[in-house]
Amino acid sequence: MPLSLFFRRGPGGSRSSLRSFTAAFLSVSVALSSFAAPAPARAEGTLRIAEQFGVVYLLLNVARDQKLIEQEGKKAGVDIKVDWLKLSGGAAINDALLSNSIDIAAAGVGPLMTIWDRTHGKQNVKGVASLGNLPYFLISNNPNVKTIADFTEKDRIAVPAVSVSVQSRVLQFAAAKRWGDKDYDRLDKLTQAVPHPDAAAAIIAGGTEITGHFGNPPFQEQELAGNPKAHIVLNSYDVLGGPGSSTVLYATEKFHDNNPKTYHAFIAALADAARFVAANPEAAADIYIRVNNARIDRKLLIGIIKNPDTQFKITPQNTLGLAQFMYRVGAIKNQPKTWQDYFFADPALGNGS
Repeated sequence: MPLSLFFRRGPGGSRSSLRSFTAAFLSVSVALSSFAAPAPARAEGTLRIAEQFGVVYLLLNVARDQKLIEQEGKKAGVDIKVDWLKLSGGAAINDALLSNSIDIAAAGVGPLMTIWDRTHGKQNVKGVASLGNLPYFLISNNPNVKTIADFTEKDRIAVPAVSVSVQSRVLQFAAAKRWGDKDYDRLDKLTQAVPHPDAAAAIIAGGTEITGHFGNPPFQEQELAGNPKAHIVLNSYDVLGGPGSSTVLYATEKFHDNNPKTYHAFIAALADAARFVAANPEAAADIYIRVNNARIDRKLLIGIIKNPDTQFKITPQNTLGLAQFMYRVGAIKNQPKTWQDYFFADPALGNGS
């Protein structure tokens, strides 16, 4: 489907989101062109971070805007230069990490489990921290779709990355709970990889083959506000059994071991950012708008940040159930027995799950 179709009437009511996305895509393409050649080794004090779209990345936005990583680095006696890259989908994020184009990856628990499993005994990728607990909604603008069982061959469900993203994995988990583990991938044929901004525009505008979007804040809230037919079909918290850290940060063992000052300064900066958001939700909303050049209703955004179901914290929560489901259905080969199997040990993470 042409990209322009998605932006006939975007969430912000402007085609500037298309220009912003195009610029981001071009910059990503340049960065990814380096995958063919090995990147040079990085020295302590250099940090390259890849994030994606949505309020779930607010802690990174705050750390970037307030220069928290640089400040924590100076406390540790190292000047940290931070480079930021925006990608879409866990598959692209994982490719960037394995090609040594980035140091810290930001994506869902699904992509983390995939790359943890595939690099087990090699690059040994593990989680660094959570970006918080935020409910993810599967939204549909098809009035006939009340549950996941109502999707038909005529529907297409947008996800950031098919069979890799946390949204795709949570949908599989939901399918397994409804039809049994043997049919966990029953809805995969209906899913389609679409960046969140494009998918939100499609749901709001209607009239495209995209009738469902498993997204994240603020796109899901914009869809509900922008199209009277849009409604919630599935809440990730219901599938996971409560609040869960759907999106996390992860890195290779080599980066973790070779850059202790930079690594721990980054963790400390995330904790600083979490405290900032808790104490200053409105200022945090302004930072999100500024850093992302976002066209979003400020009141709606503040409501998302203040939502009692939203918890910005770095301790991973309720990730093991999804990880063990992925092992049970053969999506990963290595069995995780505790969340600490796939997260680096760090006292700052506290009692995760």
